[in-house]
Amino acid sequence: MSFSIKDASDKLGIPAHTIRYYDKEGLLPFIQRDVHGNRIFEVKDLEWINLMTCFRVTGMPVAKLKHIVDLALQGESTIQERKAILEEHKMVLKKQQDELDRAFEAVNYKLSKYESIQKGEIPKTSEFVMSP
Repeated sequence: MSFSIKDASDKLGIPAHTIRYYDKEGLLPFIQRDVHGNRIFEVKDLEWINLMTCFRVTGMPVAKLKHIVDLALQGESTIQERKAILEEHKMVLKKQQDELDRAFEAVNYKLSKYESIQKGEIPKTSEFVMSP
């Protein structure tokens, strides 16, 4: 089954200009075109674009994605290098997740303090004290 760029955009929930940008940057090396030069997307292309979008959401730079694509085009001999890039990115994400978890706990702590103050359980002066 083939899809137009509008169909692909609708199915993926991302703007068509994002798909065009990914293509322009070389992230979609297997996209076919019709006789008029319009992009034709297959299900495998949508899956690939979704993967690229997920990596972008994690903050992976387009240049790093392009490097992974270039390595993939070279074949299986580059799997170890691609894996190393993703392992490194995973460590960065883990650190970010830990920081977000800590921040989330701080927000919850503050919300519980406000609840306690509103209920009259603790005095307002202790609002800025963070105990472990």
